[in-house]
Amino acid sequence: MSLAEIASLAKSASIRLAAAESERKNSALAAIRDALQQRSVEIVSANREDLAAAEESDLAAPLRKRLKFDEGKIADVCAGIDSLVTLDDPVGKTITATELDKGLELYKVSCPIGLIGVVFESRPDALVQISTLCLKSGNAVLLKGGSEAAKTNRILADVISEAGERAGLPAGWIQLLQTREDVAEMLVLDEYIDLIIPRGSNEFVRHVMNNTNIPVLGHADGICHVYVADDADLDMAVNVTVDSKCQYVAVCNAAETLLVDERTAEAFLPKVQFALEDKGVELRGCEKTASIIDVKPAEEADWSTEYLDYILSIKVVDGLEGAIEHINRYGSGHTDAIITADRDKAETFMNLVDSANVLWNCSTRFADGFRYGLGAEVGISTNKIHARGPVGLEGLLIYKWKLLGTGQIVADYSGPNAKKFTHRKIGNGGW
Repeated sequence: MSLAEIASLAKSASIRLAAAESERKNSALAAIRDALQQRSVEIVSANREDLAAAEESDLAAPLRKRLKFDEGKIADVCAGIDSLVTLDDPVGKTITATELDKGLELYKVSCPIGLIGVVFESRPDALVQISTLCLKSGNAVLLKGGSEAAKTNRILADVISEAGERAGLPAGWIQLLQTREDVAEMLVLDEYIDLIIPRGSNEFVRHVMNNTNIPVLGHADGICHVYVADDADLDMAVNVTVDSKCQYVAVCNAAETLLVDERTAEAFLPKVQFALEDKGVELRGCEKTASIIDVKPAEEADWSTEYLDYILSIKVVDGLEGAIEHINRYGSGHTDAIITADRDKAETFMNLVDSANVLWNCSTRFADGFRYGLGAEVGISTNKIHARGPVGLEGLLIYKWKLLGTGQIVADYSGPNAKKFTHRKIGNGGW
């Protein structure tokens, strides 16, 4: 079957899936969870083969860490599915309701986007999260994972597809693409695909955006910052910085740059140096940082580098304005945090930093669909379109206008004796 035929099948499935009842979708999610648990031995075995091949090919350590999909990861994705089941069905919700005239009512109603193409990195758990989010939101999905996770992705896609179809979902609603060439072909299938979500390097995301007519939602780099203000609680600042950097270094919401107010640098930097180096973090700092603690000299490129590793760049800045200016210049619009005791400073920071996620006195690692209660995520969007930040269920929906009449015609609302519209807001409980 050609990719166009696969996409055509998935597109047809998306139309039927869009009308699926909540009970059927939730039953399918439960069936998928059960199947993942029942076949966990096979899944882990396939993943071990991928891990062995990755080690043999000398795949970068951060990517190998993302690739691992063991019993613990299976338990995590199953917990995510359970969370999805408990969420309200987002499809068919009335967003606004307006009476245009007596007996003529307009409803703005949420609906699925349709067929979504997702290209993602070496994280098999992403395949489970993306496919189940698409299912809950009534979307069909084409998935293309990294070749390093080929065996794991194959068995996961098979398990999810088979369990979903046994539960009554339309055949072909989930499809796994196999080759690098499939990605290029997918970019021209605008007849079938409604949205592409690329997850990968900055160069790859730019390539996708520049080579398709299909709308693209996603982010490139995750260059996230923690800014420690002059009045910050230093123990809190150390804890938040360490968690932001070290809790899981190989992800896009891990901190890559620490900004420190010059008025607290001498007190704070030695404390945070000890805590970070105890975790094995290599520190690179500006001249002012290097005059206070022993660090490698930071280069200009460090401020715009996503390390995805135990490396952190540090810059001493001239107050709040200096931090905001640095973030808006070098950041990627992903996630940035301020540590301060002053609510006004926090509000200024959160209003002026142009990022999808802005945080006060907490770790950048909270910028996540599951932690936000969105039912996991298909990715993080730094775009300024219909979805921004962690893209969960709501980000996989669009809306349609439903106009309910009783025989009205436009001619009656035109000309010198035109009837007047009431344009009255009415209850939006649906119809």
